[in-house]
Amino acid sequence: MGRDYANSKPKPRKPAKRGARKQPQPRQGFPVLLLVVVVTVVAGFGYFLWSLKSSAPEAEVVQPQPQTKPVPQKKDPNALPPKPKEEWTYLKELENKQVEVDLPEESNKPSRPYQMQCGSFRVQSQADEMKAVIAFQGLEAQVRKVQGTSGVWYKVVLGPYDSKRDAERQRHVLQRAGLNGCMIWFWED
Repeated sequence: MGRDYANSKPKPRKPAKRGARKQPQPRQGFPVLLLVVVVTVVAGFGYFLWSLKSSAPEAEVVQPQPQTKPVPQKKDPNALPPKPKEEWTYLKELENKQVEVDLPEESNKPSRPYQMQCGSFRVQSQADEMKAVIAFQGLEAQVRKVQGTSGVWYKVVLGPYDSKRDAERQRHVLQRAGLNGCMIWFWED
């Protein structure tokens, strides 16, 4: 039958003697063997380097030869002519020149101002709420009542702006506040 581990009592330990020291265990030969292997590897590497040095050919000292003029060779009919020297003549010509540039008049400026529309609602109270959110950003909006083909709409618009860049700046202010649906168009009355 099996042993009852739950009810068995542990064996009592022997009390350690006071003042008694354990005898140091003698070291085994492992560190000596490791030392021998390391010394052998280092010695082998040193011999390898020494053998490379001794087997390398010695460099010969070359005495410079006195230079002689090259003997002209016969010209090859298929040879290319010598490369011409570069001369920059236009620098002298352009020293005292002036360039005139015709700037076009402000023809890129639109004839109409811009507006920014941030919402279009069926109920005026929703348009007024958006106008209040825009007012908290320091901008002034207007609510316009427009009669469309499908009924009455309340549009929340800002403007007029002389340039599209001004409208873009204010749109970025509104985007930082969380209003992302604003569109920029030409001004409509």
